[in-house]
Amino acid sequence: MIRDDIKAAQIEAMKGGDKERLAAVRLILAKLKDRDIELRTASQVPEDDAVVVDVLQKMVKQRRESITMYEQGGRAELAAKEQAELDVIESFLPRQMSEDETKAAIEAIKAEVGAASVKDMGRVMALLKERHGTVIDMSKASGLVKAALA
Repeated sequence: MIRDDIKAAQIEAMKGGDKERLAAVRLILAKLKDRDIELRTASQVPEDDAVVVDVLQKMVKQRRESITMYEQGGRAELAAKEQAELDVIESFLPRQMSEDETKAAIEAIKAEVGAASVKDMGRVMALLKERHGTVIDMSKASGLVKAALA
């Protein structure tokens, strides 16, 4: 499980004295703990890896936005720090589907549900997220679905 890999990476970073990696891994673990606390009251708890991937994807998105803002603001040192954290976070994510694989999955779902126009985008996106949510960047997939249905 991904959570076990993250905990092992924490121990490895502590033993190796890699302070920057350790800080990033601790950030991940803190976010996971927050999410676990949120889910205590939920009626249906999703699979653990799905929760971890969701948290990691949100962290990746936040880091990318921060990097863009820091670069626009001329703060290269802060952008570099965020990039280092981003690299650590991405190392725990499962391999993401390529653009071609994503397009193939979209076409398969489009044919399955008989989607013909942009009006059907919600159904296609829902199935895409359900089946491939952990290995697809949904923000990029949204544009691909819109293009496929246009």
